[in-house]
Amino acid sequence: MSRVGKQRLAIPDKTTVTIVDGLVTVKGPLGELSRSFPADITVAVDGSEVVFTPKKDSNELYAIWGTCASHVKNMIAGVNKLYEKKLILEGVGYRAEMQNGKLVMQLGFSHPVTLEVPAGINLTVEKGNLTINGIDKELVGQFAAKVRDQKKPEPYKGKGMRYSDEVIRRKEGKRAA
Repeated sequence: MSRVGKQRLAIPDKTTVTIVDGLVTVKGPLGELSRSFPADITVAVDGSEVVFTPKKDSNELYAIWGTCASHVKNMIAGVNKLYEKKLILEGVGYRAEMQNGKLVMQLGFSHPVTLEVPAGINLTVEKGNLTINGIDKELVGQFAAKVRDQKKPEPYKGKGMRYSDEVIRRKEGKRAA
């Protein structure tokens, strides 16, 4: 059984949670998020708490039960405080800049790499540091992973794009005999 799904989620001040036909909408000081959930999970607002209950007993439903609770918890946290990911660009000649709502990066290829910044994401670029923030945890994490995937850090010199808290295991290069 899901331990996460059994917990009641507290709704903070200045935040409202509404449920209409399986569509959960969370409004807060920073914005609004909506997400639909399966009909087998009942989501209800009980006073200042959100309660989740499965309609029948099955292992698959218990897994979804906890996942639904985690999604709503992330939605409530996101509309109250921005999620943030920081990336560091290391390497000679590697740089990034914003141009007309697009991220343009020079990553050692023969061409610049261009990525469209999705709506709901704020991106700031400062001399090799990229800061990605927004209210949707899934969107922030997915876009950060997509940016990092353009040039993953290599283990010999550490060049490439890495998360600020990521540690690169370095390998020893060839030795001169």
